Amino acid sequence: MHKEKSKIKVFDFFSGCGGTSEGLREAGMDIVLGLDNNKEALKTFERNIKPECGTIPDDITFVETTRIKNIVDKYRISGNRILFCGCAPCQPFSTQNKKRFDSKDERINLLSEFLRFVEDCQPDFILCENVPGLQKIDKDGPLPNFINKLESMGYHVPVPQVVHAEDYGVPQRRKRLVLIASQLGELTYPEKKYGTKPGLLPFKTVRDAIGNGQYPVLKHGEECKNTNFPNHRAAALSELNLERIKCIKEGQGRKDWPEELMLECHKKHKGHSDVYGRLEWDKPSVTLTTKCTNISNGRYGHPEQDRALSVREAAKLQTFPDNFVFEGNSLGALARQVGNAVPVLLAKTFGKMFIEHNKKHS
Repeated sequence: MHKEKSKIKVFDFFSGCGGTSEGLREAGMDIVLGLDNNKEALKTFERNIKPECGTIPDDITFVETTRIKNIVDKYRISGNRILFCGCAPCQPFSTQNKKRFDSKDERINLLSEFLRFVEDCQPDFILCENVPGLQKIDKDGPLPNFINKLESMGYHVPVPQVVHAEDYGVPQRRKRLVLIASQLGELTYPEKKYGTKPGLLPFKTVRDAIGNGQYPVLKHGEECKNTNFPNHRAAALSELNLERIKCIKEGQGRKDWPEELMLECHKKHKGHSDVYGRLEWDKPSVTLTTKCTNISNGRYGHPEQDRALSVREAAKLQTFPDNFVFEGNSLGALARQVGNAVPVLLAKTFGKMFIEHNKKHS
């Protein structure tokens, strides 16, 4: 008999609703544990991911490392590899954050909190994702310190890269800083497969994701009753905003309104041209945020129907499968989960990379 290859077991810190875990599971890994202090997001994670050891609904700063290490050690005895993923909340480093960078923001220390568990548990692999702004913090900031610590522990850490989700088949323009590390040997980032250069596949588009009649037609303020399309729910629009979206076509925005519909604050303001806009069918969508079901917060209008994206459509642009059900009472809570998530297909791409890396070094 051939010896079975060691399985990679995943511990998902800052798991949110489970975008990273869903991608890693689709790649072929087993999800052991999720940790997050957002109760609604964790309910979504539990329902869809069903982690082997459940979840920890707590702030990471109050969790003792021994609580995780005891579980890690049990899986190690069986010869499994361990992967820690830590996609910490990114708001302090986001370009959407208009406040001046505040070094006292407690969320900035979350990478250091994650490091506590890495130091104590020594996982074989590490996957971290954040917005590119984290890279711009000074040389004594959280990211350089994190890398220095990893290297001192013997991890191979290639230079973190800003990856574009659309280069890996996600139908959305989304830039993220990704850090990978391994105790087994040198790692290389996955090759891009989509783009405009010869030899690459064309970018996936909004039409590929939500077009061609894939979802029932929906009115603003309506929720689809067909259980085959969970979370296909759109925000209600005011009469004025309904009139505004009715008067623009695919790809257009507030600049294309007749003057009588324009907001006074926009008449002399050239920025924020995406707000109140419709997506274009044959391009990747704009970056989805936690307000991705609200037309006043970005180009989140449906290309044809007179409404904003539904939660289901936004999730599909994040490459969640249609049977992935989001838990939460309010539309805002559902949208936050979707907008905060790592695109499933991006996580899956890195999951496959780790699996091949593990085979190479087993």
